[in-house]
Amino acid sequence: MHVQSVTPQLWPDLEALFGRAGASNGCWCMYWCVGSSYHHRPREENRKALRNQTAGDPPPGLLAFDGEKPVGWCRLYPRSDLPWLERAPWFVRVDDSPVWSIPCFYVHHRHRRQGVMSQLIQASLNAARLAGAPAVEAYPIDTTIAGSTRNTFPGVASAFIRAGFKEVARHAAARPILRYSLAR
Repeated sequence: MHVQSVTPQLWPDLEALFGRAGASNGCWCMYWCVGSSYHHRPREENRKALRNQTAGDPPPGLLAFDGEKPVGWCRLYPRSDLPWLERAPWFVRVDDSPVWSIPCFYVHHRHRRQGVMSQLIQASLNAARLAGAPAVEAYPIDTTIAGSTRNTFPGVASAFIRAGFKEVARHAAARPILRYSLAR
């Protein structure tokens, strides 16, 4: 498996992974940018917004491949460039460090539970380090909490803990803020 930053050249691969529906109910990974209003926008508007982000610097995320087939995605972006995340009450900033965020994943159903998320987490740490980020944050689901959602698009806390992330805050029972320091 290999992982690459999503650029305009890889757009067809990301589009193939997300399918006509746009991954999670037409979100096209716009939730963290616009919040739940992504539901009220035409899916095509969400698709175009993500496609436009692929031409930006930095790219909006990473794509995992099994051979030539795209099998997984994660958003990796400076937290300050994710407006809804900046306003979300459960994820109030811990400090004013210019952290990067890994707020969501999409793994093809045939490749789930095969380590794709872990590969994407490791690749995200490398990409953020190369970009000069001081740290990377994540906002996963803590599946050890009774009643936690099974909607694990933000990832699962255990995968981040295994990768070396540490809990830095928790404003909702099953939603920790986890951080990996890249400072040396």
